[in-house]
Amino acid sequence: MPSPTLQDQFGQIDIYLFDLLLKGRIVSGMRILDAGCGFGRNLVYLLREGYEVFGADLNADAVGSVRGLARQFAPGLPASNFRVEAVERMSFEDGCADVVISNTVLHLAADEAQFEAMLAGSWRVLKPGGLFFCRLGSTIGMESQVEQVKGRRYLSLDGSERYLVDAALLEALTERLGGEWAEPLKTTVVHQMRSMTTWVLRKKLG
Repeated sequence: MPSPTLQDQFGQIDIYLFDLLLKGRIVSGMRILDAGCGFGRNLVYLLREGYEVFGADLNADAVGSVRGLARQFAPGLPASNFRVEAVERMSFEDGCADVVISNTVLHLAADEAQFEAMLAGSWRVLKPGGLFFCRLGSTIGMESQVEQVKGRRYLSLDGSERYLVDAALLEALTERLGGEWAEPLKTTVVHQMRSMTTWVLRKKLG
């Protein structure tokens, strides 16, 4: 039997989430909640390795797909771990997760109110001392190349319209949430297309 490929083992995992695994910031025994899990691109390895995984997404087909991954790789997990619901209104208990993943989700907010609600909902389920991994669209490095539509809604060169953050906002949000920087901000600028920033925090104890 051929050895499993990297894609077999890790799926389409975000490279910066993979980086946290390599650094040992996410380890076996942690409870992982993917807030806006989509079709589970970041969950294949975690399911295969026996993590206790939870997820939420408004797309019922996506949640159905993740439940299928769980049946394949982690048949002991209940289907109720994966729920069709908005991240701002998740029914999971406060502080239930050691790690919360928010991958390419927050920039889908329609306006500031929804962004704040989505962020608050994702932060609520993270336990004190837990790790918050967020990757979202930003204006960093493309300030002169995005076109403001309204508020923080911008049109990027790739034609996408998203709610975009900047470094000053992420710094202010970190302080307001009671978070500590677990990693420096990392921004990937895709030439003539868009900018994506990785924001990783630890929730303060107490």
